[in-house]
Amino acid sequence: MNKKFEKGKMVPVPSHSIIPERDIDKSPILECRHLGIDFGGLRAVNDFNLTIGRTEIAGLIGPNGAGKTTIFNLLTKVYQPTRGTILLDGLDTSGKTTAQINRMGIARTFQNIRLFNNLSVEDNVKVGLHNQEHYSALTGVLRLPWYWSREKAAHDRAMELLSIFGMEHLADHAAGSLPYGAQRRLEIVRALATNPSLLLLDEPAAGMNPSETAELMENIVKIRDTFQIAVMLIEHDMKLVMNICEGICVLNFGQVIAKGTAEEIQSNPAVIEAYLGKQKEA
Repeated sequence: MNKKFEKGKMVPVPSHSIIPERDIDKSPILECRHLGIDFGGLRAVNDFNLTIGRTEIAGLIGPNGAGKTTIFNLLTKVYQPTRGTILLDGLDTSGKTTAQINRMGIARTFQNIRLFNNLSVEDNVKVGLHNQEHYSALTGVLRLPWYWSREKAAHDRAMELLSIFGMEHLADHAAGSLPYGAQRRLEIVRALATNPSLLLLDEPAAGMNPSETAELMENIVKIRDTFQIAVMLIEHDMKLVMNICEGICVLNFGQVIAKGTAEEIQSNPAVIEAYLGKQKEA
């Protein structure tokens, strides 16, 4: 994991965030403004503000229970926020469903792998293409020419996506038979099949060995470069985060305690205290 990945220069924007300089002439793909959610008397996330550039690799880190996955659930409308605004490509996502958010351009993976284990690798990817299929139930039942045309297009697209990650030879294998690292890659491929502009990865390196983690880092950078999309990841592997993330946001008890580049985050006293605890004075 000693490979160094080139990062873009980060520049400030009016929302008191930083984005890559290459994205400065484009509207941000994501803006969170004073976002928050309460569960009964528990304020799980409060006053969360973040801007992500259109081709940024961003990191969301923090101790266990800090509210990171809750943020992902808010962005994808698994939870509706108690307060605040989420803008995706400049559009307010208030009141949208999870399916509508996916069509608008957000795809995600989960901490625990959620594949259809008994389906083939190719069919798992085709599931991600569902939001791009446009034929009626009758067309499908009667197997009309338009159905076969769309099925061929779905096959070609699934194989194209699998080939980017060197998995096309596994297309006919059952997803549940794949090694752990390959299942992780397949879940990412399925998310990419929905044609996102923002890909959310929830602890993608969990359970991976060092060589698999190194390959994952290369794949995340490849995704950004190949598809020209933004990637936001939650991760506890700090070497991975510091190596590839351009902007990093740190949560603790549902509050943002720091935002900045890897170098700024590593030397931030509030971040050090959140992870290591307050040092006692001698």
